[in-house]
Amino acid sequence: MESDDEFKKHNKTLEKLGVELSRIQYDFKIKDKPSEKYWVKRIQEFDNYHKKTIEYFTEACSLVRLSNEEQSKMFLLRVSKLVQLGRKVISDMEKIKQNPSTMNLKDKQQSRWSKDLREQLIKSNNECLDHEKRMNIFFKDFYEKMMK
Repeated sequence: MESDDEFKKHNKTLEKLGVELSRIQYDFKIKDKPSEKYWVKRIQEFDNYHKKTIEYFTEACSLVRLSNEEQSKMFLLRVSKLVQLGRKVISDMEKIKQNPSTMNLKDKQQSRWSKDLREQLIKSNNECLDHEKRMNIFFKDFYEKMMK
């Protein structure tokens, strides 16, 4: 490791970002709300959460780099993928926002397009959440090994 001071600096920043993330508490559950206002707010909430998550994992990558350059490069690729997945979620939510009635499950005569749009949002949302979970597991395992 390069220096204890750098490790402490990154660790402190990471702790601060972790606290901020826990305050945001974004819920990945997709709700069937056919209201444009709801989707505007939902997009804003996800965007704020996602930006903070990217900031957190970028800082985590810096911490990994202090210990293992090769693993930090792989982790950075994971961060890039998370950015892409987040953009896809926002894009899908924007489509729902433009046509919020697609989320009305009580409408039995919905078009195939509406159903596909809703399914795509659920899929992109789950992919983003799963990728974030895998990143958390990787970093947790790495951090525990590094601390030994």
